[in-house]
Amino acid sequence: MEKKTSNGNGSVKKTAATPKTTKSNQSPSNDSIQESQLQKLFEDELKDIYWAEKALTKAIPKMIKNATSGDLIKALESHLDETQNHVTRLEQVFELIGKNAVAKKCEATAGLILEAGEIMEECDKGAMRDAGIISAAQKVEHYEIATYGTLRQFADTLGLDKVVKLLAATLSEEKAADEKLTEVAENTINIEAAHQEA
Repeated sequence: MEKKTSNGNGSVKKTAATPKTTKSNQSPSNDSIQESQLQKLFEDELKDIYWAEKALTKAIPKMIKNATSGDLIKALESHLDETQNHVTRLEQVFELIGKNAVAKKCEATAGLILEAGEIMEECDKGAMRDAGIISAAQKVEHYEIATYGTLRQFADTLGLDKVVKLLAATLSEEKAADEKLTEVAENTINIEAAHQEA
């Protein structure tokens, strides 16, 4: 674009106009702002699930102690081992993104663990309590599946390929644990509980 200026003797001189400074030149683009916000949300959610996994390493043994079905005990013991590995994986994720592994209380998981305790207290020992334990455990699993699925997608968007693989591995194990609990419930425990008098 050209700008016309007078040189004082009546003739006009053409010069190139100085481009206007745009808003995008003065501040970060929307894309970089969104990425920064997503990174913060990702880190907050990591802290949340890190607390949840550590809390579950203490809650699952209580479920095992209250369970009576051999199949349920075996499923819970297997998932306890996996949960301890999930804690380690999350610590690896924190390391990969250059952050300290810090836990932030997960109110959702805390509530689900509290509810599990109430169910175990209120249900009669045997099939009814086992069914209640499975119900409580699957609520936790579904929360974890939702969380890890979201975190994996965040990591993918942020281009954190190594983190994606770690989160995907945990997500797969959470889904398998949920399916195993369903199998145990449908094959024996729910049937037994259905035939017990209240």
